[in-house]
Amino acid sequence: MKRDLVLAHNFIQSNKKSTRRKADDTGASNSSAASAGSGDYDVFLSFSGKDTRKTFVDHLYHGLVDAGIRVFKDDNELREGEEIGTNLLQAIKNSKISIPILSPNYASSKWCLRELVEMIECMKSIGQVVLPIFYRVEPAHVRYQVESFGKTFSHLSQKYSGEDVAKWKQALQEVAALKGWESERTANGHEGKLVKKVVRKVLSELRKAFQLVVPEQLVGTKNAVKDILRLLDDNSSATQIVGIYGMGGIGKTTLAKVVYNKLSDQFEYRSFIADIRESSQRNGILCLQNQLIFDILNENGRVSNTDEAIRIMESRLKCKKVLILLDDVDDNQQIKALVGKYDRFKMGSRIIITTRTRSVLRDAGVNCKYELKEIAEDKSLILFSRHAFMMDSPPCEFEFLSRAVVSTTGGLPLALEVIGSFLYERNQEFWQDALKKLEDVPHEKVQEKLRISYDALSYEEKQIFLDIACFFVGTNSRYASYMWDASNFFPRMGIETLSHMSLIKIGDDGELRMHDQLKDLGREIVRQEDYVVPMNRSRLCVHEEALGVLQRNKGIQKDRVQALCLNEDLSQREFTTEQFETLPNLRLLVVNNAKLIGNSKSLLPKLRWLVWTRCPASLPTCFDLEKLVILALPGSDISELWEGWSHLKVAKQLKHLGLTYCCSLKVTPDLSTFRNLEILTLEKCFNLEQIHPSIGEAKGLVVLDLRECKKLQELPQEMGKLGNLEELDATKCESLGGEIHIDGLSSLKILRLRSTCVSGFPNEFDKLSFLEELDLRDCKMLQSLPQSISKLPSLQCLDVRRSDNLRLLPELPACLTFLGVTCRHHTLPQLSHLILLKVLVVVGCQLLASLPELPSGILELFVQDCDQLKELRSLSNLEFLSKLTIDSCSELTEIKGLEALKYLAELSISRCGKLSNLDGLEHLESLRSLSLGRFSASDDALCPVEDDIVQVRGLDKLKNLEELRLGDCQSLVRPDLSQLTHLKILYFYNCHNLVEIKGLRRLKNLEKLGIVGCGSIETLPDLSCFDNLKHLDITGCSKLGHVQGLEKVAEVYK
Repeated sequence: MKRDLVLAHNFIQSNKKSTRRKADDTGASNSSAASAGSGDYDVFLSFSGKDTRKTFVDHLYHGLVDAGIRVFKDDNELREGEEIGTNLLQAIKNSKISIPILSPNYASSKWCLRELVEMIECMKSIGQVVLPIFYRVEPAHVRYQVESFGKTFSHLSQKYSGEDVAKWKQALQEVAALKGWESERTANGHEGKLVKKVVRKVLSELRKAFQLVVPEQLVGTKNAVKDILRLLDDNSSATQIVGIYGMGGIGKTTLAKVVYNKLSDQFEYRSFIADIRESSQRNGILCLQNQLIFDILNENGRVSNTDEAIRIMESRLKCKKVLILLDDVDDNQQIKALVGKYDRFKMGSRIIITTRTRSVLRDAGVNCKYELKEIAEDKSLILFSRHAFMMDSPPCEFEFLSRAVVSTTGGLPLALEVIGSFLYERNQEFWQDALKKLEDVPHEKVQEKLRISYDALSYEEKQIFLDIACFFVGTNSRYASYMWDASNFFPRMGIETLSHMSLIKIGDDGELRMHDQLKDLGREIVRQEDYVVPMNRSRLCVHEEALGVLQRNKGIQKDRVQALCLNEDLSQREFTTEQFETLPNLRLLVVNNAKLIGNSKSLLPKLRWLVWTRCPASLPTCFDLEKLVILALPGSDISELWEGWSHLKVAKQLKHLGLTYCCSLKVTPDLSTFRNLEILTLEKCFNLEQIHPSIGEAKGLVVLDLRECKKLQELPQEMGKLGNLEELDATKCESLGGEIHIDGLSSLKILRLRSTCVSGFPNEFDKLSFLEELDLRDCKMLQSLPQSISKLPSLQCLDVRRSDNLRLLPELPACLTFLGVTCRHHTLPQLSHLILLKVLVVVGCQLLASLPELPSGILELFVQDCDQLKELRSLSNLEFLSKLTIDSCSELTEIKGLEALKYLAELSISRCGKLSNLDGLEHLESLRSLSLGRFSASDDALCPVEDDIVQVRGLDKLKNLEELRLGDCQSLVRPDLSQLTHLKILYFYNCHNLVEIKGLRRLKNLEKLGIVGCGSIETLPDLSCFDNLKHLDITGCSKLGHVQGLEKVAEVYK
């Protein structure tokens, strides 16, 4: 967005008009934008100008910017007024990381100190990362304000109020306790090396956004993670499955996510399937099979039955090496339906399963099991303190109470988090009352402990909590908020409160998440409304109970029922309108495939949310729809001629209209009366041919979902009136072609046209100033992109992979962070100006002879199927590259600049038959994983003599190399690995001439050794000398004789 530039411009202008600072303030940092790609910054620098502006700060600033990091830093010497302006406060809040450079004169500036106070506040309130640098001062000097640092602070503090000074002291004490760097003790005082360490740490923090979300306050998981990784045995060629089991709330999902994140970089194909127990009950196992197939194959085809899904997985996933996490399994049939036998996926796959019940793993044949137990008392106190006090230990005055509270939780992480959050910022009297209440509840009854937090909620917050527990786990918070807002439950405030008290979490895509124990608590609270008579409860989420309430007690008013869910197929059921007359206060109704008969009118006057799968034609005439905000009719046999559309016109408050799988619909209905409509879902309306021009009257529309409307040929010009539209998804609209008109769509943020026949765009493309994502993957008719795309100020993601007819790319906008490209041209456009680019994927560029100069901040580079690519332009400027993959570039002869990739952690090169030079590998000091495979047997330059692995000087200098994989290298006969003493994983695949591995017995850290399909290998050393070796795979080694020490290895495949 342009907000960055506006912010910086306004601030600079205000500085020009201000009076010059007093002498004690001159030189403290403000900030100005380094770039204007979006409303946020990566790093905020705070520093004393007189100490560091032209020296260390200047080096650090350029080091960060050169790495593609957006930095907020000021080079002005003036301030306006006596207070920090709102622009500066906003700049601090908008930054992901703050770096205060605490130098001798830092404390002489009130501006530096006020910046520091704001940073510490942001760290506490929004989780901002603060990374202090103690520049020529010691942390103790900062903490206690002594030595030269203390003298300058003492001089300044005499001029200001005691309240200000107290805040500054507190901030100095807290920042001194944080982990950072001391300039004199880091890298022996070499500032250049210190800058590199800081830049590397910043990049590491920023990379965390690419992984599954896990709590920041992790305690006591380190050993468990190591144990799981050891069980997964990730060097094995076999598929490994590990089951994590334990009681609800013990942290199984969190542990599994941490392990998944650690392994994810090793797998191209990954799938995380959450809440299987709940999802399979609600949607059936077929829905989860479809998700798994989509995640791995990236195909959204609808499989009709579970057997067909299994056949697809067995036939098409067999060649995929996958990482899969199955969360909260409660039936061994779920495991069998999703991952089946070990041979369903490619060798080397890893599968993690979490469950409450150990027998589920046993019945599914999962041999590797790990029981997750309660955390120890000392760790429990740390975890509790992080939620109750936002630090690792309680204050002295709260230590006794804290230990007493912790003792009641039994080491259950969920109870520690929830109760700690509940007691945050409460006084001692409140703590004592809460402790008495906790002590009265038996230890086993965790639900009653959690109820303490529930009881503290307001009436509206309780209603939101119970709704989520019964119906909305996994639902987008936006949808549920429509109903809560219409019911005057104040959802924005309520969701914030529930989240703050750790009663819910908001997932990656805005989905509502709730721990199993809390969900069970909510449902139990509803059951307690009347254990015996379900019709006296507020919510009916169990199908059988809801069905019984409708069918029985005819004529009896059921005033308490607010929500009723009949989610099982009711195709053989028939309801009468009279049965619904007894539910006058119903807010939510979910019915799956049932008939409705009767003459009653204006039923359910308080209905806000109606879902009726395969709805009957008479539905709208029976219900009072005036207060309806969400209507979903998936799979219904309704067309544009359906009489119900006229009756729906009374629903003037409608926010979301869902018509997924309405396959009889050829034209959308008249939407002119739905002025408040925000979301229109037409996904998989396979026969939809036209969008009615009245869509232009739905001026409040924010999301339009047209995915897989395969017969839709064009978008109406009236869509240009949708000035509030933010997301347009026409993925796999195979008939949608021609030029896409975007006039008037000024708010558009996401435009997905993947797998369509779109051929072009108007030149006025730059009007989409808020566009963040443009997906044009697999658009076979697309031949060019508009030149004006370079003027899009907010575009972060551009994907044109497999758009095979795209002949030429125009200049690209500098704000891109992801670029995926396929192009039928011998060159790509200039990319060096894309300073924010983190991921570059170049696939199927058949005519491309060389890559252009690349921006220095790239973290991942993937090049595949570029048959004419003969050289990579020197990679020497990609100092921060962490992952490099080159696959199937058959004409590539040289890779230049490897020696400069100081932070490269993973290098994989395969199917590059003419590659003749890997010079510079010895300089890759951060390299952890090296994979080389499928080189021609005649590549003497690469594998010139039988005593070398490859002709790479100094391979023995890769002291940090932990994983080495070599495949199809036919020149390998007797490689010498004696210098690679840090190797933990060593694998040879199909190296048919391999006879011996020299120096193998020196690899004392080896944990996994695989020699697969190497038919000439004759000997291995005595394995008893390998204390850490846990796994050995020697399958397909026909000449290998007796191996001594085999009994010392835990797992052996031969």
